[in-house]
Amino acid sequence: MKLTRRSFASHVAGVCCACAVLLFAQSAWAQLLSFSKQELIDYTAQNPFDRLPDGRPKVPDALMERARDLSSEEVWAVLQAKGYNNQYADGLQVLHPGKPMVGRAFTVQFMPLREDVDNVAQVKAKQAVGKRLFNQTAIDMLQPGDVLVVDLFGKKVGGTIVGDNLFFYVNQATHGAGLVVDGSVRDLNGISEIDMPAYFRSVDPTPIGNVMLTGINIPIRIGNVTVMPGDLVVGDREGIYFVPPQFVQEVLDKADETHIHDEWTKKKFAEGKYKSSEIYGSPSDPKLQQEYQEYLKKRLDEIHKQRSK
Repeated sequence: MKLTRRSFASHVAGVCCACAVLLFAQSAWAQLLSFSKQELIDYTAQNPFDRLPDGRPKVPDALMERARDLSSEEVWAVLQAKGYNNQYADGLQVLHPGKPMVGRAFTVQFMPLREDVDNVAQVKAKQAVGKRLFNQTAIDMLQPGDVLVVDLFGKKVGGTIVGDNLFFYVNQATHGAGLVVDGSVRDLNGISEIDMPAYFRSVDPTPIGNVMLTGINIPIRIGNVTVMPGDLVVGDREGIYFVPPQFVQEVLDKADETHIHDEWTKKKFAEGKYKSSEIYGSPSDPKLQQEYQEYLKKRLDEIHKQRSK
């Protein structure tokens, strides 16, 4: 159902320190608190990929497709080794547990409504683009491959970022990439019929209200994670990882090796000749170690040839 209650935008001093600036888009919409394109480049300087027009890192589509086969353990192994221990969020409801989520983070931040701040923000928006700002300002900026990641500070009543109509729109705009909201959704029956992955804190029948939109494509918090615009979002039935772009290739390469290791380990178990401690996690016998290394090389060569076609 259509949201008719106004949603909100605001410049909140100190929310993102001095790194967020006042911007008004030359398009039909305006952003209030946002990283400029150059600031997105500066704060994601380790990004090895191209960038989207707004400055976010653009993890390649081919790598995102590979990421659909990732397990939580495979992502965590690399991030933990790099010292990135705050990139995993759980405790959210999962709309389609069997459907993986993969996409590039498009971040949105809300805060509790404060009338004096919101009034100034709305006047500025009206002067700049002739219209007020509301939650669909951010939704209408989504691109294919984006995952809409929303910090709604865990709000249940009035924290509903979308109902089934806007959920359908997000699905169309992002080509089914997904939604993550530390807040709520409404119209769950209708939403559940749409084949897009989603994670949300709660469900509530109320329309969004008593909040103000304070940031678009800025660092936000989901659970214990700091999410940056352009992070690779990987979700499964356990939870969600937000992978900095500079680690995506390594995560995927390590995952290939893990898949092959698991494949070989199960083949050896199926022979019925070995105890688990002789095979897993690393073979104790030098001959078995050599066998595994040869198997690993052979399978990696096969995988690389298949991907090069």
